Amino acid sequence: MGRLTTHILDTELGRPAAGVLIEAVRILVGGAEPVAETHTNSDGRTDAPLLEGDALVVGVYELRFHVGPYLALSGRKLASPSFLDVVVIRFGVADPDEHFHVPLLLQTHGYATYRGS
Repeated sequence: MGRLTTHILDTELGRPAAGVLIEAVRILVGGAEPVAETHTNSDGRTDAPLLEGDALVVGVYELRFHVGPYLALSGRKLASPSFLDVVVIRFGVADPDEHFHVPLLLQTHGYATYRGS
C-alpha cells in the first residue's frame, strides 16, 4: 500500500521542527487541489501519513511547509521579512503503490530534501 510521509529536521539547531503546518496539494491542469493538511508533532513528523492507499494516485504533488512562524519562534535573529516563509517542494508520483517519504532539512537561510524510504 503506497503512502506519502514527511518530517522536518532543523539541521541548524539539531532538533526536529515541531508545530509546522504542512499542506499537501495535487497539481491539476489549471490549478491545485488540497488533499491534506496537518502539523508536525514534537518529533518533527506527522502523526499519520499525509496520503495512503487509494488517496495516493499518479500525479504531481506539492508539499507546502509553512516554516516562517516556526523560525520566528525559534529564538533566531531574523530579517524582516525573513528569508524563508513557505517552502514548496513539487514532486511526481509515478507508482502510487510505493512509499514516498519527502523530508525537509531546514536552516534559517536554506533547505534540502531527498526521496527517503
